[in-house]
Amino acid sequence: MIKVEIWSDVMCPFCYIGKRKFENALSQFAHKDEVEIEWKSFQLDPTIVTDASKTVHQFLAERKGISPEQARQMNDRVTNMAKEVGLTYHFDKAIVANSFDAHRFSHLAKQHGVQNEAEEVLFASYFTEGKNTADQQTLMELGTKIGIDAGEVKEMLNDNLFAEQVNADIDEAQQIGVSGVPFFVVNRKYAVSGAQESTTFLQLLNKVYEEDIPQ
Repeated sequence: MIKVEIWSDVMCPFCYIGKRKFENALSQFAHKDEVEIEWKSFQLDPTIVTDASKTVHQFLAERKGISPEQARQMNDRVTNMAKEVGLTYHFDKAIVANSFDAHRFSHLAKQHGVQNEAEEVLFASYFTEGKNTADQQTLMELGTKIGIDAGEVKEMLNDNLFAEQVNADIDEAQQIGVSGVPFFVVNRKYAVSGAQESTTFLQLLNKVYEEDIPQ
């Protein structure tokens, strides 16, 4: 097996783009059935307070000390990058949300064997559908969508389950020197930082397969 670990944050626009580019590479990889993907938690900003009244443009402007217009131009560039891989970003309606509970949701999904599906619906909710990914009702609906009982999602959120696992992922990222996401680690041998081109991922998968899988 080839194990791919992906450190990512739900509110990271390049992480969703990176997911698509990696999936594109995987679809061309002759041994894709032998690839296991594990999503790891990372928070670009753990201090974010969920605020449905603030646009992503305003948030970015404040965070980077730039004008709202500059922030909008930056987001427009990212929107065009997303379009190139078939994604539709709606930053105008995206809700600035702390991602900690979304990461806990991802860990619950991992226990059910649907973590990749969880990441997909979280990204789509945040970037395309303008949903609040820190909202309990939203996460319950997403759970139902990928086959997890809404009651189990509610219990997980109320009981603070998987918080330790999220923090462990974040600590591990610090230990191995992850400063930005997406960050892909393949068989604990090679790392790829950022939303690289699909050809880069495909070359790496082929290289690792030749090196690590007995022929």
